[in-house]
Amino acid sequence: MSIVRVGLDVPVAQLFDYCANSSDEPLPGERVLVPFGNRHRVGVALELASRSDVSADRLKPLAKILRDTPPFSSDDLRLFRFAADYYHYPLGQVVMHALPQRLRRVTASAPRTPSYEITEAGLQVGLDVLPARAGVKRKVLAALQRERVLTSKQVQQLATSAHTAVRDLVERGWAKRSTTEEHKKALEPIRPSPSHTLTSSQARAVEEIRSELDRFQPWLLRGVTGSGKTEVYLRAAETVLAGGGQVLLLVPEIALTPQLQAMLQARFPDVPLATLHSGLNEGDRLRNWLAAQSGRARLLLGTRLAVFAPLPKLGLIIVDEEHDASFKQTEGFCYSARDLAVVRASQRGVPVVLGSATPALESYHNATSGRYRLLELPERVNERPPRIQCIALDRARAHRGFAPRMLEAIADRLGRREQSLVFINRRGYAPVLMCHSCGWLSGCHRCSAQLVLHLPVRELHCHHCGYRAPVPPACPTCGNPALSPIGQGTQRVEEALVRHFPQARVLRIDRDSTRRKDAWTDMRGRIEAREVDILVGTQILAKGHDFPHLALVCVLNADAMLYSADFRASERLYALLTQVAGRAGRGESQGEVLIQTEFPDHPLYAALRDQDMHRFARELLAQRGMGGFPPFVHQALLRAEGQRLETALDFLEEAKRSARGMEHDVELFDAVPAAMARLAGRERAQLLVQAASRPALHAFLREWTARLSAAKSNPARWALEVDPLEL
Repeated sequence: MSIVRVGLDVPVAQLFDYCANSSDEPLPGERVLVPFGNRHRVGVALELASRSDVSADRLKPLAKILRDTPPFSSDDLRLFRFAADYYHYPLGQVVMHALPQRLRRVTASAPRTPSYEITEAGLQVGLDVLPARAGVKRKVLAALQRERVLTSKQVQQLATSAHTAVRDLVERGWAKRSTTEEHKKALEPIRPSPSHTLTSSQARAVEEIRSELDRFQPWLLRGVTGSGKTEVYLRAAETVLAGGGQVLLLVPEIALTPQLQAMLQARFPDVPLATLHSGLNEGDRLRNWLAAQSGRARLLLGTRLAVFAPLPKLGLIIVDEEHDASFKQTEGFCYSARDLAVVRASQRGVPVVLGSATPALESYHNATSGRYRLLELPERVNERPPRIQCIALDRARAHRGFAPRMLEAIADRLGRREQSLVFINRRGYAPVLMCHSCGWLSGCHRCSAQLVLHLPVRELHCHHCGYRAPVPPACPTCGNPALSPIGQGTQRVEEALVRHFPQARVLRIDRDSTRRKDAWTDMRGRIEAREVDILVGTQILAKGHDFPHLALVCVLNADAMLYSADFRASERLYALLTQVAGRAGRGESQGEVLIQTEFPDHPLYAALRDQDMHRFARELLAQRGMGGFPPFVHQALLRAEGQRLETALDFLEEAKRSARGMEHDVELFDAVPAAMARLAGRERAQLLVQAASRPALHAFLREWTARLSAAKSNPARWALEVDPLEL
């Protein structure tokens, strides 16, 4: 009898022992079905042992070894163990997080999708061999020659009689029936995209990366917007793919995947590509995950969850827009996909490229201190950076929130048949509804936040907990029927532009307008076809998109982030404005960026106008060094929540007292309410821990969390976040 230690998706920092028949024991990394409580659960076998601390009469046997999918490799398990240890999160939950949802279910198994593959004979045969009247057979054969593999569903989509036609092709030996977990989606014929002529900076960057492809080397590719970072990625990936390796490309937003996917398919039409992100349905996500695990998918494009995807032939990792906060998971298992990408590259002995126009200060510090190697793309491919100007906002002369100079600039671009983007990072019509008689504000009863007015549905929405309510006919406090929307959101900006430019075609792009499946793809097509004159959008438009006819960017309400108490606020605002400014002037005409502000002489705006990221980063690093902030210290945040704020604060104070006597060089701050003290009906508080040494911090956290886990049950729920991005 063998002892198998299994990781399960339960919030307990331990593995669970089961017995297995010695003649049929699971391999580490295999999925298993085990009894747990009064039901069965899917887990992953992580260790084999000769003995157990559980008595033999209480040791339960494995119910089943699930061998419908390959096991996790030792490389995969090593990454999971690191993540569990670094983020102080149960190993079983980390491992199960890495599995597609369908493989976590007791009744689920890997899909067996019937498909048809072209044979060598089928590749050589010409369509004219088939009679002219056999139109469906010709269509099916052409699709197979183009795509190599078609699923049964894709065959059916070609014609109603396509299945009869494909069976005839099988009988002729031109195709064969198989069962596969992954297939390339049927697409319109892809015309291979030629590589571009490199600038001198791009050529140097490509040469340096290619010279280090055989070992671990972290690169920070700092390139101004429009400098061609993607072309550098593609050239490096091309070399790895030519050598038979796999490439992992991480992006921060789902919205970036369609355009980048099309670019990759055009550049590498014969290379199997898979995508992984939360927007996929369970079946597609599982098929793509299995394609990566089998090595069939040579290119894997995904958001942060893809950092855990099994890749047996991994040769290169690329993290695009590495500064983006979307790479950090902030609920449950709070990991940083960017940081784990660097760890994974180190474990596998492969290079990792972190790309950004505005690197995170932690990454910039690593590059300037020698931990990473810095590559620079200082100029745009078209050598014409956008002109950036700040417009002092005179509220007395503003028209519906727009300075006259901004409206004139939009009118000028309309006259030239060029596109403009009006950027405001607030969706909805107005951030709050107010009664001027008594001062009532439309607050959320479940959160420490205001309800946002949305039109034309005439509803108040909480963007934090999802609560919705109809607009009240009168003030709930004093009965005044004249309630006023305060501030601007994308809907109100869209309304103002339609009224001011009735002849213009205005398109609003935010989370509300892109909620429908394929909505963003359709919108992007309209923009590229020049069926839109003015875009109104949030940060969904700020990253990575290339619109060649977009010449003007107008930024509203940029000052809002300057009022934040978060020490990272200025860094984030600079990055956001740099990204959105980079959308302008990617075609033939020079771009223009107008930022409406009440503080045109602020140092942040001065650095932005001069487009001097290095100066801005050096100043911020100097400030953080003097103030004792990351990257010069290392932090963890203990969060607690309960029905009452006192419950959460009392737990944190007790947690602080429990750390007394622990000999670690760390600093514990007082427990305080969270920035949003109430969320979804729960009161929240937090306690910050920091240390000058990362090993000292983690040694303390291991001992401290063990004490907290062993303590008696508490009405407060708690969670630990390492390297928090928001305090």
